Amino acid sequence: MKVAVDAMGGDFGPRVTVEGALKASREYQIEALLVGLEDLIKKEFDRLDHSKAKVTIINAAEAIGMGEGMISIRRKKRSSIRVGAELVKKGEAEAFVSTGNTGAVVYISKKILGALKGVEKPALSLLVPSLTGLTLLIDVGANVNCRPHHLEQFGVMGHIFMESVLGLKNPRVGLMSVGEEDSKGNELTKEAFERLQASSLNFIGNIEGKDIYSGKADIIVSDGFTGNVALKVSEGVVETFFYMARTELMKNFFSKIGLFLMKRNLKKIYKKIDYAEYGGAQLLGINGVCIIGHGRSNSNAVKNAVGLARDFVQNKVQEKIQNGIANISHTVGKAEV
Repeated sequence: MKVAVDAMGGDFGPRVTVEGALKASREYQIEALLVGLEDLIKKEFDRLDHSKAKVTIINAAEAIGMGEGMISIRRKKRSSIRVGAELVKKGEAEAFVSTGNTGAVVYISKKILGALKGVEKPALSLLVPSLTGLTLLIDVGANVNCRPHHLEQFGVMGHIFMESVLGLKNPRVGLMSVGEEDSKGNELTKEAFERLQASSLNFIGNIEGKDIYSGKADIIVSDGFTGNVALKVSEGVVETFFYMARTELMKNFFSKIGLFLMKRNLKKIYKKIDYAEYGGAQLLGINGVCIIGHGRSNSNAVKNAVGLARDFVQNKVQEKIQNGIANISHTVGKAEV
């Protein structure tokens, strides 16, 4: 299997992406196609142990920065993101992984690879830890404006992902809203509620923000605006909590002893909530496999993102999503004028 990796992506670029790709090649027995500025990639490649790793460097003359806007994204025709997506389009790679500018990866992947038949809005989904295991959030930023049948499609794509990749049978689907009651929410969520309730999905009703990590639902569906805000708030809370805890525990001698005694358990907790353990977000509904990692990804996160891409390909998730969407296509657009 060949997986294209955007070597220029993320806050740290080739310094971590090359190392992550080498780890992935060795651990998952895949060939990593490192896409980016050849000289910078070679510099990192030569610095690291690349024994037993199968890697090919694909030169891309341009890189898209994390803060660049749509004008730059469209203008850079030979960016590492575009070249990586084109490798998948041409069949020269089975998947594409990037920790770069999320907006750029979503836009270019949609443009180059296109959507699966019947999918109007490919969605960004992300696995997050919960009290009972893992929960899939969908959409977390690809689509700010949605209609009810888009949310139904998100539910179907999430259902297929959880069954195919995680082996979770008949996963519970919840709808993000401002209250658990059926009548709560805006027009979008009220209409989406009706569609999800009438579907064959295991729909359990509305979910509030407080239940994202409770394990109440295996899949939580929302529009991209709501999902992205919920995700960013969660990241901020976690970072703030650990900063405050560390500050308080370092204030005196006795609390430092307590910190030392708790260190092993705290590491276990941190590992459960560390985004690096889950690889990245999956862009579901496009005609190709695309995984988008966190901008602050370390080499371990890059490795896990490649592993997630491999699982996608091996489990034929795209093919199953296509079949699942076809089964609900006859309802799309009904009662929506």
